[in-house]
Amino acid sequence: MTKYTDSGIEIKELYTFEDLYKAPPLEGFGEAPGSFPFTRGVQPDMYRGRLWTMRQYAGFSTAEESNKRYHYLLNHGVNGLSVAFDLPTQIGYDSDHPLSEGEVGKVGVAIDTIEDMETLFKNIRLQDVSTSMTINATAYILLALYVALAKKQGADLSKITGTIQNDILKEYAARGTYIYPPKPSMRIITDIFEWCSKELPKWNTISISGYHIREAGSTAVQEIAFTLSNGKAYVQAAVEKNLDINIFGRRLSFFFNAHNNLFEEVAKFRAARRMWAKIMKQFGATDPKAMMLRFHTQTGGSTLTAQQPLNNVSRVTIQTLAAVLGGTQSLHTNGYDEALSLPTEEAAGIALRTQQVVGFESGVADTVDPLAGSYFVENLTNEVEEKAWKLIEKIDAMGGSVSAIEQGFIQNEIARSAYEYQRNIETGEKIIVGVNKFQIEEKNSIAGFKIDDSIRAVQTEKINNIRATRSAEIAQHCIENITAAAKDGNNIMPVVIEAVENFCTLGEISDALRRVFGEYK
Repeated sequence: MTKYTDSGIEIKELYTFEDLYKAPPLEGFGEAPGSFPFTRGVQPDMYRGRLWTMRQYAGFSTAEESNKRYHYLLNHGVNGLSVAFDLPTQIGYDSDHPLSEGEVGKVGVAIDTIEDMETLFKNIRLQDVSTSMTINATAYILLALYVALAKKQGADLSKITGTIQNDILKEYAARGTYIYPPKPSMRIITDIFEWCSKELPKWNTISISGYHIREAGSTAVQEIAFTLSNGKAYVQAAVEKNLDINIFGRRLSFFFNAHNNLFEEVAKFRAARRMWAKIMKQFGATDPKAMMLRFHTQTGGSTLTAQQPLNNVSRVTIQTLAAVLGGTQSLHTNGYDEALSLPTEEAAGIALRTQQVVGFESGVADTVDPLAGSYFVENLTNEVEEKAWKLIEKIDAMGGSVSAIEQGFIQNEIARSAYEYQRNIETGEKIIVGVNKFQIEEKNSIAGFKIDDSIRAVQTEKINNIRATRSAEIAQHCIENITAAAKDGNNIMPVVIEAVENFCTLGEISDALRRVFGEYK
C-alpha cells in the first residue's frame, strides 16, 4: 500500500544511501549549522548554547486576570510571554463599541488604553522579558502602547526585545482580522520597520505567519510556500521604501505550526530555512543574520480533539519534538483542553512541563540537527522544498502575494486542501484516534474555562473614566496629528505613541486611519 505525507508526497518503503545522491543534489547537505543556507540551523551550537524560548500563549478576560496568569507562568519557568488579544482589540474596536458586544475578553485580553497595558504588565519589567504579541491590523497601536509603558518604566528602548505578529497578508488569505485595504496596510507595516530600525533595534518587527494558514487547512508544503511568498512581499515593500535589507532583514521572524506528521514537519522547517536564505540573497542581502529564518512555533490547535482530550498531551509532545528537531527558536505548547475552551491553569502547566521534559530529559537538544543525514529526512526536506518552490513560482507569475490574494488563489488552494483532509477523515483514509477510530463512550469531565460577559461593562467603565479625566483637547489634537501623518505619508509611529501616552483609545486611533484609508470588504 502506497503511503503519503499530509502534503501528498509519496513515501518510499525504504530509503538508502543512494537516495542522498540522486539528482538534483541536496543543497546544504553537509553544511555546518549557522552557515548559509542554514538547513541545519541558524546557530552553530543550537540548543547547547541555550534552549529555545519557552512561551505560553495567554490572554483572556481583563488585563488584571491575564496579569495573574503571566505571573503564574513566569513563576513556573516560562522565559517569554505571548499575549493573546480579544477580537475587538484585534480589529480596532473599543470594548464599548456596539460590534464588541459578546466578544470582549473572550479569545484574549481586552486592551483599550494605556491604563490596560499598564495593568497587563503590572510588576513585570519589560526590559527583563521578551514579549510576543499576536496582533496584526492594530499592531502599530499595541506596539505604541508597549513602547509607552516601557518608557514609563524607565526602560532602555535599545534593550527591549519581543515580537509583534504584524502579518496582515495572511489575514486576507486565512484568518480575517483585517481592517484596512492591502496597500495602506503594507504602508503601516513598513512604517513600523522604519521606526523600529532606529528606535527599537532588538524588536522583531514582523512574525510572518504560516500558523494560521495551516490552521485554515493548508498542507505543510502550502504553509511554507504561502508564508515565504508573503515574506517576499514584505521585503519588496521595504526595499521600495529604501530601507536597508541588511538592517531590517535581521528583525524579520517567522511563525510556524507543528502538526503530527513528525518527519514531514521536521523537513518543512529545514526546507523553509534553506529557501528563505536563498530568497534574501536574491534580494541582495549580504549579512548572514539578514538571511537567517528565525521562527517561533506553536503546536497545532486544529489537531486537538474534543474526544478523549487527554490524548492531546501525546499529540502536543510529538509536535514539540517536531519543532525542536526542526530547530525552532521559540515554542508555545497548547493545552490538552483547548478543543473545549480556553486552557485552564492546569492544562497550561502541563503544556509548559511538556517543553521542559523534552528540553531537559529527552536528549534531543544535546546535539545540533540530530536527524541530519537520515536518508528519509534529507530526501523529504528536498521534496518539500521542490514542491514549495513550484507554488511560489505560480504566485510570482500572478504578480506576488498581494495579487494572488486579490485573485483568490491562495484562499482557494487552502480551501481545497482543507476539504480533501476532512473528506479523508470522513472516509477513514486518515485516522484520527478517538474521532474516527478507537472511539469510546465518554463523559466530558473536564471543567472548561469560561469568560463572563460582565467584562464588557467593566471595560466600558474604565474607558468612560479615562475619557472623563483626560484632556479632551490634547486627545483631539493627537487624533488630528495621526490623520495628517496618514494623509501626508509621514511615519505614523511617533504620533501614535504620542496619542496613547495622552490616553487616546485603541478604537479612536483605528477610526482615524479608517477615515483616511477606508475598510477592506
